[in-house]
Amino acid sequence: MRRLLSMFLLLAVIGQHVSVQSTGRRSERSTHRSYKSVLTVSNGMYWGSWGDQDMCPSGTYAAGFSLRVERHTPGRHFDDTALNGIRLHCVYTSRVSSGAYAVSNAGHWGQWTDIKWCPSGFLKAFQLRVESAQGSGDDTAANNIRFSCSDGVVLTGDGTGWGDWGSWSSACGGRGICGIKTRVESPQGNGDDTALNDAQMYCCD
Repeated sequence: MRRLLSMFLLLAVIGQHVSVQSTGRRSERSTHRSYKSVLTVSNGMYWGSWGDQDMCPSGTYAAGFSLRVERHTPGRHFDDTALNGIRLHCVYTSRVSSGAYAVSNAGHWGQWTDIKWCPSGFLKAFQLRVESAQGSGDDTAANNIRFSCSDGVVLTGDGTGWGDWGSWSSACGGRGICGIKTRVESPQGNGDDTALNDAQMYCCD
């Protein structure tokens, strides 16, 4: 009986530790920050489901981004997924990095690229490169993304080259982009995987 009681106490302590760890990680970012507007594009694909919005910490804005990309392997049959995830890297208005990033739903294939930064200012608008439905062929959906910065510089991600660039989103009316939500298809087993299909960005004052 004493042994059983000791096990219960140990499990309770472990449970409290996990709860504290989870709460601490979420406190780095926020899903509840107020925003001014939502940016969308018209060429995103429709497979999968929308993840939760994820926001930069209060007082910070996205000044850079990185991508999770699965590269094509030539010479062998392969189910390409191309773009899997987008991270927004958050800085204070002084341009000092907060060390935090915002990321919504993401696929698990590929590797994260190096961060691309605006020379000054923050991300203000975006554009997606998307491959349309391929019928019996290999679907990849979203392949790459571009962001325009408030200083006029355009940053192109290190994604893949299938599909076409769509129209730009509208530009942020506030200070800059501060959050993201993505549409991602979960693994399909023996089916055709596409991973990231579409994205929305949030703007804050």
